[in-house]
Amino acid sequence: MEGTGDGEPPVDSSGDRNKGKQLENLLVDLGLEQHYTKKLSLSQILQIDKKSITDEPAKCNSDLPWYFLKKLMMVNVTARNLKSESNHGDLSENAELDLDDLMNCDNSDDMVNPLDIVTALFLCSDGFVRQEMSLKMSMCQFSVPLLLPNCESEGCTFMLWAMRDIVKKFRPQSLSQSKGFVEDRIVLSELPMISFVRLGECSLSKSKILNMLLSNSQQYHDTFVHHDMECGDSPRRISNGLTEITWYLPCGNKNIDIFSEPVAVANLRGDIVSFETQFSFLCQTSAAVFVFFDNLDPECRLLHNQHLKAQIFLVGNSQSKCFKMETVKKVATKLGLTKNTLIKTKQINDADFVKGLRKKVNNVIENTKMKMPIEQMADVAHELGILVDEDCSECQTAKENADAITEEIQNTLEYKETQLPLQGDIWKELSRLEKEEFRLKNLGSEDIETYKDGLQEEKRELRNKQNSRGMSDAMMCFIKAISSPGIERCYFLKWMRMNLDNLSREKQSVLRKQYKEKCKNPENKDAIKDIDRELSNSSLGTEHFFREMGQIYEASVSLPETDLSRTQLQQLPEICAGLLLDGFPLELVDGDASNIPLRWVKDVLSQLNRLVSPKNKILVVTVLGVQSTGKSTLLNTMFGVQFAVSSGRCTRGAFMLLIRINDDVKKDLNCDFMVIIDTEGLKSPELAQLDDSHEHDNELATLVVGLSDITIINIAMENSTQMKDILQIVVHAFLRMKEVGKKPKCQFVHQNVSDVSADENNLRDRRLLLDQLNEMTRAAAKMEKKEKNKSFTDVMEYNPDTGNWYIPGLWNGNPPMAPVNAGYSEAAYELKKNIIKLLGNCESSANDIMKLNEWISSLWNAVKHENFIFSFRNSLVADAYMRLCTDFNNWEWTFKESMYKWVTYAETTISNFGTVASKSEKDNIKELVLSLKSDVSTKLNIWENELLEKLKEYFKQKEGHVHLVEGYKEEFTNSAKSLRKEMESCVYSQLTAAADIKQGMTELDKIRENHTKEIEKAVCALIDECRKNKVQMTDEELDKEFDKMWNETVKKLSFPEQKPTNVFTSVSHYLRLNVSPKGSLACQLLNQQSLKDCGKMPFKYTAKGTMEKTKHRVKSLAQWFPIQDPVMMVQDMADRIIDKCIQYVTEKAPKEEETKGDETRKTRKTKNYSEAYIQEILRMIDESLEKNQDVKTDTEFEVSLKQHICGAAARHFQEMHDDFLQENDPYRCLNKHKNKFCEDFKDVFHKRDQCQKKAEEFTNRCLKPAVEDFVYSHLGTDIIHEMRSQPQFIARMYSQHKILLDLLLQDDFGEYVRYIRSYESYVKKWILNKTVQHFSDGSRAFELEERHLESSSSSINDAINKAKKETNGDLGTFIKHFCQELGDTLVISQDALAAFMILNEANQQQFANWFTECVNEMQQALRQEFQKTTFQMKLKRLHVKPQNELFTQVIGCGKQCPFCAVACVRGGASHAEHEASLHRPKGLSGYKWHETKKLVTDICSSSVFSDNRFRCGATGGEWHPYKKYRDIFPDWKIPPDPSYEASDYWKYVMARFNERFAKEHNTEPADIPSSWTNITSEQAEKSLKESFNIK
Repeated sequence: MEGTGDGEPPVDSSGDRNKGKQLENLLVDLGLEQHYTKKLSLSQILQIDKKSITDEPAKCNSDLPWYFLKKLMMVNVTARNLKSESNHGDLSENAELDLDDLMNCDNSDDMVNPLDIVTALFLCSDGFVRQEMSLKMSMCQFSVPLLLPNCESEGCTFMLWAMRDIVKKFRPQSLSQSKGFVEDRIVLSELPMISFVRLGECSLSKSKILNMLLSNSQQYHDTFVHHDMECGDSPRRISNGLTEITWYLPCGNKNIDIFSEPVAVANLRGDIVSFETQFSFLCQTSAAVFVFFDNLDPECRLLHNQHLKAQIFLVGNSQSKCFKMETVKKVATKLGLTKNTLIKTKQINDADFVKGLRKKVNNVIENTKMKMPIEQMADVAHELGILVDEDCSECQTAKENADAITEEIQNTLEYKETQLPLQGDIWKELSRLEKEEFRLKNLGSEDIETYKDGLQEEKRELRNKQNSRGMSDAMMCFIKAISSPGIERCYFLKWMRMNLDNLSREKQSVLRKQYKEKCKNPENKDAIKDIDRELSNSSLGTEHFFREMGQIYEASVSLPETDLSRTQLQQLPEICAGLLLDGFPLELVDGDASNIPLRWVKDVLSQLNRLVSPKNKILVVTVLGVQSTGKSTLLNTMFGVQFAVSSGRCTRGAFMLLIRINDDVKKDLNCDFMVIIDTEGLKSPELAQLDDSHEHDNELATLVVGLSDITIINIAMENSTQMKDILQIVVHAFLRMKEVGKKPKCQFVHQNVSDVSADENNLRDRRLLLDQLNEMTRAAAKMEKKEKNKSFTDVMEYNPDTGNWYIPGLWNGNPPMAPVNAGYSEAAYELKKNIIKLLGNCESSANDIMKLNEWISSLWNAVKHENFIFSFRNSLVADAYMRLCTDFNNWEWTFKESMYKWVTYAETTISNFGTVASKSEKDNIKELVLSLKSDVSTKLNIWENELLEKLKEYFKQKEGHVHLVEGYKEEFTNSAKSLRKEMESCVYSQLTAAADIKQGMTELDKIRENHTKEIEKAVCALIDECRKNKVQMTDEELDKEFDKMWNETVKKLSFPEQKPTNVFTSVSHYLRLNVSPKGSLACQLLNQQSLKDCGKMPFKYTAKGTMEKTKHRVKSLAQWFPIQDPVMMVQDMADRIIDKCIQYVTEKAPKEEETKGDETRKTRKTKNYSEAYIQEILRMIDESLEKNQDVKTDTEFEVSLKQHICGAAARHFQEMHDDFLQENDPYRCLNKHKNKFCEDFKDVFHKRDQCQKKAEEFTNRCLKPAVEDFVYSHLGTDIIHEMRSQPQFIARMYSQHKILLDLLLQDDFGEYVRYIRSYESYVKKWILNKTVQHFSDGSRAFELEERHLESSSSSINDAINKAKKETNGDLGTFIKHFCQELGDTLVISQDALAAFMILNEANQQQFANWFTECVNEMQQALRQEFQKTTFQMKLKRLHVKPQNELFTQVIGCGKQCPFCAVACVRGGASHAEHEASLHRPKGLSGYKWHETKKLVTDICSSSVFSDNRFRCGATGGEWHPYKKYRDIFPDWKIPPDPSYEASDYWKYVMARFNERFAKEHNTEPADIPSSWTNITSEQAEKSLKESFNIK
């Protein structure tokens, strides 16, 4: 048994007998058995699961491989410290320590040797995992497998492919003076290799001695696993025969370097007697082989029989019991190795022994000519029958394909021009044109739309030029290779990347030497600049080929859909999506052209979405920072990925990678993939010389911040001078995101801070950083005109105590021999855990891939406009806003509907007060009204709180991208509060009016009641008198007696004269009260004209005073900008206010008449005048003037407008009041019932049964009008409810879209003119037409009426049954109980009821039976009436007018764009900013060019981003830049069109009716851009959908 001393661990002898069984058992023990046949892939290893983000130690052996991989992928040098909890003995738990047990304690059999785990993982992994493991092990300065034992056979595999990706940088002694360095792929480097093997047993620890050999006194590192390491003493079960390799690479410093030249060091595990093949391989590839032994065989067959190319050195330990010096001398002499022998004696300590060994090795390195690249060793391996991992057919085919492409590259720049031509100047020019299309910097005096049309034509020509180039040979080979199935394309891309990196490295090495030479002479400025440019352009990677592929695809998309070239290239996005899924990065931003090939990226992501759906939820993590601060390295360390970090290959642009989320973490993160975006460094020296470098940085920062859920801001302390610049860029990016409702999380990473007290010591620095951030936020907010943002935390989620991470330096010591700092890996791991935690706590839900697609597109379109002017339009934001508007509209309507129903109840209560139907216990009407006002105030508070709570809950949602509309929360909260105030004012006014009318009616009812009683007494007396005569009298005789009695009685009755109210006096009083706060001038103006003379003629505004001066100042503009004429604007506003008020007046004082056959009757009873009406009108005027403060007016205008409206209203109300008095005159009312009284008199005299007749009378005269009124009081809200469920009324945007679509379908020029000139009246008419159209067949309206008719009939029948139970024979009591039961719902006319009760001797029981029948007949009669009544007539009778409520919803705030007069579509009533979805050419509203008089084709959404200027009444006739339009119109937000096609609708309209619009505006037709004339109505409709985000 080996290892009796301090040497290598014992070898399990059973392994020699049955290696296959050993392997099987170990794999089962490690939980890897299934991966031996189905190899581990990178996507499995890199996926985020619980194990990768938790600190739980390995609980059992099956956890060990994953623990190792987790640490290794994060380049953690503690990865080999492998011990599961089950193997940790805790001696402290023993109360008494048994020293004998301690001496015999050995639990190493339960532990797994780290080499066995490494070997097992290499055996169970595919080529790409092996390559990644080798790379990361090399970075940790671990040895990596060179020859991997097969275990099932005596053979082994040469790990050439696994080491292909290792690139090393070093400085040999020869370059120490020049400070140059060598950077090369390690398998291609010609280095001497020194091998160390063991012959037989050995008491020296070969691996430990090797570690000492390779480490200097300041920097010891365990490169090779040895006996004294954790679990290093466990028996090796499968790793014997493993040959490891490492490299010693000098740094060029004599005081530090152990060897002055680079050298490879190989170490064979196990006895060379058992592994002759490996020993032979080492002997043929090494410069020297050091053979460690304790006891030499004198014959020494192995040392004799080798075809030795290597020098042999014998290394023995004289302290070993079996060591024999004589044998050593004999063998050394025989083999000529007397000078090549090292013996460790008792007198030589380890340090001296290693020093001697180092001297021997150094001598070999300096003198050997045996330098063989690892790649060349594959030939030796083949000769010896050793398998080579690269020999698989997929790898070899891929290599051939890659070589075929890269072998053609002689001159990188020429190659790019000939083989990758589409991404060169053409693509850069296309990028320039795209930005110019948005920024219009070179517009000059040209018409904007004509200029943009020209840019479009240039873009088409460039795309045609791209298509004409065809596909190069290299790209055909490339596309063919990546189209190959399965793993072959992955091998191909790896080969391509390695080959191209090698070429670039070689080229850049030459250029750097030239650069250094030229810099010696300061006069070589031009040459230096040329080399500098060449250095920038010499980079060539796979991203350039994918970039070319993207351009080929984008160019093909510009071809007709049927074109063969286009159809052949349709599969390219799917291929690229598959590669993204395989873990290859996708270039998001082309760093050379500073542009995104949007169509290519979108189609790739669409295909990716198709491949993974429905598992397509993603979260995005991005890194931003100054160039060369280790951003890519940080991401690579955190997530185990491989963003390019090699020398001279700084990231350009932005790349995205996809990492899978395992099922055990999905429930926490609620996503399927994490997208990692690596970005080009900000403040790049290469870009600093360009004029637009700052702009480029801003664009990139805004894009990636906008896409990310968490942004890592990477700050290296040595670059703190540039920190302020990058923070400024970042603050701008975050500020813009806040404006669109996205508030990303942010983590600041401070690199190269290694002190353990860094967090504490940097508290002051963190506060200073926050102060700087706050200062920059204020500056950025001022620049972006968002001054409300005062601090950094206003624009993003950032806590200075938890949002800062301090990460020590990457290397632990001096590279190239320094391993990665364990502190770096651990800090990166903690950051990773924190990021996962933050993502799990995200308030917003994860996007899906298509949403990311949408973000990329809309964000990039936004940043293309201007580096500091950020305007954003995104369908995701639009969707979220639409949902918010829709939900808020529904809540608002529920609020209003409840209010309307309550008002109906309250008015019924007031109308029934003081009657038999009243349920109120109040003493007078004033108390009742106060009580009702108190009730409604409480209800309004409840409803307001409910509405606000719904808003609050809405914004707590994680779904539906609610966070994107967070910025509108305050607007909608204000709208809710505003609605409450509006409803309170409206309800109070209605209650006051109802009470006023009731009081007036009460007096009249008392007079009529007294008169009726007097008549009843007289009739009763007449009956008694006639009966006393005991003579049977005929009806004619009774009629004569009744007439005589009637005339006598009426003469005796007093009929007080009804004094009409002077409505003009009342209105004048309230008008004076209203304007008195305006000062003495207002009162003087009122005195100048009698109110009776006002409102007779149409209102015409004439400018006076200051307004007249303004008018004269812009007189020269009146013909140029007719819509902006201040007088015209004031007149338009006045007309709108007058229309609104007159509509209110006509609703309160209707004169409509309904014709039925020959009978003409008023549809509703005439109402009396209430002072509340004029108060409401004055409130409406004030509110309208308040909302239109942008229209400049003066006191004279306000007074004259109010006089006009109040005069017209007073005239109308006076007429209404007079009609009311006439209709309710007591004498007239009494005579109205004379015939009925006469009939009742005759019935009573003849003792006829009155039951049926009285039941019919009560039903028809009392009940039927009340039921009709009940139905019409509820029908209005039902119609609104029905119409609001129609698509065009769901939200304001839908209504706007439908209005414009109807106009398009009608294709009527006159309708367009009416729409543009009289928007509000057009919308009112459109709403009315839609409502009438929907209910045109009558069936739906009848259904609604039927429902209320059934409801009221059911209530009536219930009331009859209750009244029956509560009444014993008295009809009066029955009627009282009946009316009380219905007191909350029906208002029964007191006049009709009093007339009914006169001379009523009907039997209560029989009356009730007849009454039930009559109610059924009434129900049927009303049904017939409802079916015959036209819908227009029904609308007139409704208490709540549907068209008014719908108009309020559709018209919104009613504001129109100050340039093109298009309507605002923002939701809520109290929004601070107005916005329209689709602006139109200003010429449609009459704008024309000053000199040519031609209509303007400019669209304001383009103008506001141009350098053009405007002047209008608001500017006082002075020219003002469009870019600063918000100085003049601060409440308007005019975003740019998201695409050139966005305004196709209005372009189509203007092109179609150009001549007619010119005629309409009495000017010359516009110069229509040629592309406008090609727009079809279908394209116009499509653009309409896109603009309003209609799916």
